[in-house]
Amino acid sequence: MANSGVSLSAAGRGMEDEQEPPLRPQTQIPSRVLFLTICAAGIGGTFQLGYNLSILNAPILHIQEFTNETWWARTGWPLPDHLVLFVWSLIVSLYPLGGLFGALLAGPLAIRLGRKKSLLVNNTLVVAAAILFGFSRRAGSFEMIMLGRLLTGISAGVSMNIQPMYLGESAPKELRGAVAMTSAVFAALGIMMGHVVGLRELLGSPQAWPLLLASCLVPGVLQLTSLPLLPESPRYLLIDRGDTETCLVALQRLRGTADVVAELAELEEERAACQGLRARRPWELFQDGALRRQVMSLVVLGSAMQLCGNDSLYAYASSVFLEAGVPQEKVQYAIIGTGCCELLTAFVSCVIIERVGRRMLLMGGYCLMTCWGSVFTVALCLQSFLPWIPYLAMSCIFAFILSFGIGPAGVTGILATELFDQTARPAAYMVYGALMWTMLFLVGLGFPFILKKLSHFFYVPFLGVCVCGALYTGFFLPETKGKTFLEISKELHRLNFPRRSQGPTWSGPEIIRSTEL
Repeated sequence: MANSGVSLSAAGRGMEDEQEPPLRPQTQIPSRVLFLTICAAGIGGTFQLGYNLSILNAPILHIQEFTNETWWARTGWPLPDHLVLFVWSLIVSLYPLGGLFGALLAGPLAIRLGRKKSLLVNNTLVVAAAILFGFSRRAGSFEMIMLGRLLTGISAGVSMNIQPMYLGESAPKELRGAVAMTSAVFAALGIMMGHVVGLRELLGSPQAWPLLLASCLVPGVLQLTSLPLLPESPRYLLIDRGDTETCLVALQRLRGTADVVAELAELEEERAACQGLRARRPWELFQDGALRRQVMSLVVLGSAMQLCGNDSLYAYASSVFLEAGVPQEKVQYAIIGTGCCELLTAFVSCVIIERVGRRMLLMGGYCLMTCWGSVFTVALCLQSFLPWIPYLAMSCIFAFILSFGIGPAGVTGILATELFDQTARPAAYMVYGALMWTMLFLVGLGFPFILKKLSHFFYVPFLGVCVCGALYTGFFLPETKGKTFLEISKELHRLNFPRRSQGPTWSGPEIIRSTEL
């Protein structure tokens, strides 16, 4: 590893001495290989996360009927309604539980197998889950559905952590935010496609629900056939494995040019900073004072993204659409419209993030969510008094989802990539993933009680979270736009130890301030 670093530095100095490359403006267009890497990682990554999250909405009644029929065939009497509901709740909750396990597995996988190979191995879980889903009705086993949901959850937890890590390490610093934001784009695309495929006209019929659940196999196969042709993360190759030659080839392919001397020098500097350090464990992040602001930002903003009420608003959307006069059979199309809104704003955020910056998108998103959530609460209180108020509430749902998509939905996911160095990044994603899936489970568990107790004021606690998210971002989160990982680490070290950064201390001889008579 040390010899390869010396030869690389010597080669870089030789090329610089031989001919100084002319200055040229940095391009903001990703190369063809980088674009294909984004698509291949996304289609089997966060696309699967959103897709498997939304396809379960269509076959709710069909799966509950299948559960009851299966129990009747086994025992000779029907399953009580409360037990049918209990089995269904297990099927739903096993997905975030699996996501929690997957998030804890993602760090070790990323370190031992690498980013790309971890995504490929992760698809074995999807294949196994698709087989369980596809043959569950023929086998007469609702337990196969439960196990399949657990496997898809584990797969989603792994991919949700490794995909932005892989893409953030593979992108140039000028495009790192935009490339990492594509994780949110593919998640929103997966949610929308899950709703579309679940329509009654497609796979949402009573006979086709096993195929609907097993359709997660398609994006998994697409990733298995495309991702092996694309390069591994150059940072992983150089810093973790010390493979200079493969790193050079991967970097040239991802940039679409052979002139990567300057970026290689940055990678060498980053490797020198990490030299002799082992990969961090999750609990060590909380013990290191040099990571205090990074961990606090990850915990606060990661929690705020899950507790801001976006998923709860989705759950309330159907009743609001019905109140606004949307026919029952058309509500599913309105829900697809909300998914299109989130996809649109995630794409817009991906385009503008390198111009606007991370802090502005986060603050703007949370401020707009606070505004629309407040109007939505007022509209719910007044909807029985004025005939046009339900339409205002419906508009607030779309506006809120647009605000969430343009800020917190995508920017939060890249914090672990940019705020932590190569040795701490896998552990940071483990913490972030475990936090996200735990919060998702708790919100899903507690929302019915919040709705019952607070009624039309159910969104008030979420408003407080949005305000806290905006304030924390404005006062404590540093801007990382256009900076190298090493520059970000130096700035964060200065913020964590402000007294050590006030200036150089005197290291010369002692100053004598008095004289003898």
